[in-house]
Amino acid sequence: MTDLPDHVDVAIVGSGFAGLGMAIALLRAGRDDFVVLERDTEVGGTWWQNTYPGCQCDVPSNLYSFSFAPNPAWSQTFAPQPEIGAYLRKVADDFGVRPYVRTGTAVTAAAWDEQARRWRVETDRGALTARVLVAGMGGLSEPAIPDVPGADSFEGPAFHTARWDRAADLTGKRVAVIGTGASAVQVVPRIQPQVAHLDLFQRTPPWIMPHPGRPTRPRERALFKALPALQKLVRGAVYWGRECYVLPFKLHRLSRIPQAIALRHLREQVADPRLREQLTPHYEIGCKRILMSDEYFPALQQPNVALVTDAIERIAPRGVVTADGVEHPADAIVWGTGFRVTDMPYVEWLRGRDGRLLGDTWRADGMQALRGTTVSGFPNLFMLVGPNTGLGHNSIVFMIESQVAYVMDALRTMDAHGSSACDPRPDAQAAFNAEVQRRMRRTVWTQGGCASWYLDAHGRNTTLWPGSSWTFRRATRRFDAAEYELLAPAPAAPVAPALALH
Repeated sequence: MTDLPDHVDVAIVGSGFAGLGMAIALLRAGRDDFVVLERDTEVGGTWWQNTYPGCQCDVPSNLYSFSFAPNPAWSQTFAPQPEIGAYLRKVADDFGVRPYVRTGTAVTAAAWDEQARRWRVETDRGALTARVLVAGMGGLSEPAIPDVPGADSFEGPAFHTARWDRAADLTGKRVAVIGTGASAVQVVPRIQPQVAHLDLFQRTPPWIMPHPGRPTRPRERALFKALPALQKLVRGAVYWGRECYVLPFKLHRLSRIPQAIALRHLREQVADPRLREQLTPHYEIGCKRILMSDEYFPALQQPNVALVTDAIERIAPRGVVTADGVEHPADAIVWGTGFRVTDMPYVEWLRGRDGRLLGDTWRADGMQALRGTTVSGFPNLFMLVGPNTGLGHNSIVFMIESQVAYVMDALRTMDAHGSSACDPRPDAQAAFNAEVQRRMRRTVWTQGGCASWYLDAHGRNTTLWPGSSWTFRRATRRFDAAEYELLAPAPAAPVAPALALH
């Protein structure tokens, strides 16, 4: 295993789309003084961690990839997890990122040293310093498991979909799947045929659309390989088509169209009126993430599946007890309960100026950043997939590439000004976020009548971008030095790499 450097110009945390995209941009600009810190044993981030049966992207393959690294060999129009993971590993190889990646290296603390104008970073393999810290962990890296009484008493295997236990054989077992989000909708049809019985615990039904995916044809793959410009053209067409999906989220009267399609899909696939009512959402479509499946509803109607809509009261050693007092026997529990998006754990180990914890800053002011990327009081910290950069309609890779370009312009601007660091001005950050929340006010994400993971504890949507992704690219097309305090270089002095950060 390669040792950590004592100091780098840029330290990148995470090696998913965000971390790899940032690393490649640095290399293409001739900047090779960086390191990528990855806690897992391989690159890929979310697409390395999530290996549950049926795991698949819900954005078209040609769009869910780097613009500079098209893949003509996708087997499906919506790629499955193994192919996306393989794609990211290939990108890391093809663009020469591997020598800069330190796998099995979890960051445990990071603090800004004002005097030295650099970040002091601690990992479970040692310490280093960096002038710039890029947080590329993303919002789907930390599983969220509800604090249900008795969970520790369960005697069988219990695991989150994002930490699938490959050693747990579910064949012939009674399985409780808790949650009906994207992962549950994908995993239930895959495990249903092999289990003895499956109880699906639903708190809120999701809106489910017909799945438009299909296998790609050999002729398509051959054409894309021979004519990269054709695949680029298709990618552009898919992108602008997906951009239109944002309209019903912003204009409520247009939501009746996708809602009608989803209700027809439900009627066509579920004949039992009682079950159909249980599966009918009573909030506006788009308020929660819209899911796609042609297999989920049929799986729920199999003889070995039961939909449970009573609230979970506690977990017993051998089952799940609901509020009506019924214990549902289970040999295994699968948590399909999503991720910690608005309370990501890393905010509790990131300290900025004056030692202030990012978690404390966001608890006081709400989760926010300037242009979704930088946070006032945390100089030279750049967050990829930061606050209000998520999408409900298009590819997050487009947003990541927009942010990466913004970071690269920030580095160039600091070089041009002879600055060692930049810190967002509080007034610029406040003005930007006030505009974001103003634009968010009348969208379905805040007015749709649901409680989603998009919203923070104060009911504010601090997760999604309130509009078209191209407007975000326009907002990040250049780094405006006027929005920042540019800090002068620190006096030259030796700096020890190790420092207690707690």
